[in-house]
Amino acid sequence: MDSDTELYRTVLLSIESLSLNSYIVLGLLIVVLLLLTALIAGSEVAYFSLSAKDINYIKQKEDPNHKSILTLLEHPKRFLATLLICNNFLSIGVIISSNMFFGSLLRIDQWFPDFSASTITLLNVLIQVVLVTFFLVLFGEVLPKVYATQNNLIMARFTAPILLWIDKAFKPLSNFLVSSTSIIEGRFKVRSKNEISNEDVEHVLELTVGNTASKEEVNIYKGILNFDEITVKQIMRTRMDVAALDYSWDFSQVKNQVRDTGFSRLPVYEESLDEVKGILYTKDLLSFVREDILDWHTIVRPALFVHETKLIKDLLKVFQQKRSHMAVVVDEFGGTSGIVTLEDIMEEIIGEIKDEFDEDDLAYKKIDENQYIFEGKTLINDVCRIIAQPLEIFEEVRGESDSIGGLVLEIAGKFPKANEIISFERFEFQVLSIEKMRIQKVKLTMHPEQSEEESD
Repeated sequence: MDSDTELYRTVLLSIESLSLNSYIVLGLLIVVLLLLTALIAGSEVAYFSLSAKDINYIKQKEDPNHKSILTLLEHPKRFLATLLICNNFLSIGVIISSNMFFGSLLRIDQWFPDFSASTITLLNVLIQVVLVTFFLVLFGEVLPKVYATQNNLIMARFTAPILLWIDKAFKPLSNFLVSSTSIIEGRFKVRSKNEISNEDVEHVLELTVGNTASKEEVNIYKGILNFDEITVKQIMRTRMDVAALDYSWDFSQVKNQVRDTGFSRLPVYEESLDEVKGILYTKDLLSFVREDILDWHTIVRPALFVHETKLIKDLLKVFQQKRSHMAVVVDEFGGTSGIVTLEDIMEEIIGEIKDEFDEDDLAYKKIDENQYIFEGKTLINDVCRIIAQPLEIFEEVRGESDSIGGLVLEIAGKFPKANEIISFERFEFQVLSIEKMRIQKVKLTMHPEQSEEESD
């Protein structure tokens, strides 16, 4: 054991023999390597956080650095590989230089002369690891990335010339890494795609923007995420709630209905809602407000008909092409299911839109964090958003229903009685009121999720 200790001390003496100039050179080398590491790490964040607006701004500028930025971003995978290669080389350089620098300064054998050589070696390694990790993480990662996040365009412009040269120097190695990565991606592409769900992405959204964005902004992000999967049937106003005009009415009855409802567009039907003749725009009546008699049928516009299974993203395009704001929703038998408006589609992204004709009272009442009272006609999608649950939480039991009243019927498998309680997993639905064979109000109670140990 004594011979090992003497050998270790001999090695330390050889390292200690480094001259003062050697220490200065090593110290400067470590500083330069840390600065370069910070430059590369910051550049990674700066370049890949540039927005479309920033890119358009760069394209408009006739500046060599701006052109270099665009050149680097033409091959983003290769550029990222170059940055990662440089970062690893520099980190290894910092570790080797720091080992030589601190190895001659940290004389653990003098602090603890009674320790064995193996113990001294272990302590020496541990201290160096802590010191090097601290400097690398703080000065080589955290500080430059924080700065680059706030000043991405400035940093990208500053580092463009040197990074363009580095990208050319490492081009063969970077291309090799990108090609290898592409082969791996090709093998696991389908599998990875299937493993990522909208719920996973929603969770990532909450983690990434939860601290910087408001609750309304987070809901908008989620609305955009789910936009491609929502059908017309999920957001339409059912025929039970549609205010319409009978084709046989005289002009005075039409004016009364328009005044009472306050809607800017009303479907016109003949005999029943299954026979929609068109849409009446109330603005077309402005020129005839003082008239007592008018053949109002002449100003009824053609109606747009869409199937209830149509995706709202496709319907939005139709609205834009036809410059329309309302469509009549039909089922598989050609009957009228309800109506859908441009406002209904926009509310799926930005939330509820209120105008001067909307009621101030919401269609639900929050008792506490786990108890709500909803109107039976409230859409299931709206219920899920209000109670902060995934849109697919009731997918397996909702059947063809779109409202919470219909959901209760699907779960119960029969028409429930007043005050009857129907349960599904940790959700409890109590029917508070029924009118004309229609559920008017439902109390929803959410019980806490049970852990696996509690369920056992």
